[in-house]
Amino acid sequence: MEMGTFSLTSTLDDASGSPSQTDKNFIDLASGTVAKPSTQAAEEEAPAQAEAAEQKLKFEQQGFVSFELTWGSKGKDIVSFEKGNIKTAGHTSEQITLTWKSEPQTVLIITKPNSDTVPDLCEDIVSWLYMRKKKIYVQPSVRGELLGISSSFKFVKTWQDEREIPDLHKKVDLVITLGGDGTVLWAASLFQGPVPPVVSFNLGSLGFMTPFSRDGYKKQLESILKGPIRITLRRRLQCQIVRDLAAENENATAKKIFVLNEVTIDRGQSPYLTNLKCYCDDKYVTSVQGDGLILSTTSGSTAYSLAAGGSMVHPQVPGIVLTPICPHSLSFRPLILPDHVVIGVKVPNPRTPSRHSSASVSFDGKGRQELTAGNKLKCSMAPWPVPTICLNDSTRDFLCSILEGLHWNQRKTQSSDGPTQ
Repeated sequence: MEMGTFSLTSTLDDASGSPSQTDKNFIDLASGTVAKPSTQAAEEEAPAQAEAAEQKLKFEQQGFVSFELTWGSKGKDIVSFEKGNIKTAGHTSEQITLTWKSEPQTVLIITKPNSDTVPDLCEDIVSWLYMRKKKIYVQPSVRGELLGISSSFKFVKTWQDEREIPDLHKKVDLVITLGGDGTVLWAASLFQGPVPPVVSFNLGSLGFMTPFSRDGYKKQLESILKGPIRITLRRRLQCQIVRDLAAENENATAKKIFVLNEVTIDRGQSPYLTNLKCYCDDKYVTSVQGDGLILSTTSGSTAYSLAAGGSMVHPQVPGIVLTPICPHSLSFRPLILPDHVVIGVKVPNPRTPSRHSSASVSFDGKGRQELTAGNKLKCSMAPWPVPTICLNDSTRDFLCSILEGLHWNQRKTQSSDGPTQ
């Protein structure tokens, strides 16, 4: 099938507010080399560039994607692609711009369930995309609802078996979510690997990750399909539960669970305080005695972590937020750790047979499992981010979300009525 391809650029403004001069790199997926040609070098490397262009065309015909990266401050390779999808090779806090090489052809629409307002908008968007000759995927239940409205929606595709879900990233160029932040979390969970760009329409409540409104959706989608567009690379955590510490290396192949907001280790239904041991890169750090611990992405810093006293962090700041839940300590404050560390949380063996030693773990509020004595949770940054499309830019969207959603630092204006000095 034909896949939409695109390039990524990141820009950094100078002191005057104007875009600074950028460096441009051509990334060759075959060799993984990065060329930074100057005027003289460009002449010397013309044959190599011609060969790279030929390889680029060959890869695109086979479904692979080659791309260009530009950024305002010289640094490491920021993003690379694998089979048409974004994979994080490094990180950047600069604004990233996505430019389609060819217009997206296949769109996946994920909707909020049991909503009175979402079905009508979904029907309208499906019809509009079909008129633009796009291939459309929806959830199985949504396809059934559309066919209940009219048999003319037979062109809409879905998956027949959950075993088909891991291959969605090979079929889909763009994801549209209709709902709230929970719908974005659900859409991201479908991709346990590379994630296509996501455009989110806010039909929920707070909308930290859903900047687009349903009004004027045609104009907004038209602009997104044409590009270029600004995106936020929202990093995810990958988590593994190690049940047998004696065979921890063998457990490295255990199933990885990806979370966009947070993983929570708490006391569950137990009336006792949790007792957890925390490790950073296999080195013991501290013990947690309290209701539990939250390991959050920076995107999830405005969710459960915020309610537990954690700081709000811009989603493109690379880091992992460690926030205790009701700690039995006055000095246990939240931390923001670098994104390259591996965090381990272990349920220790009890000192006495009668002492309680267990905990529960949940991933983005779902998939709750019990951790018993000796079990360990390992968390690190996942290589595949969720690229969400911005309404304005990453920083403005973030500030608007906390101002409008949380009424951040809003209070009555101080009265000027009073005695004069």
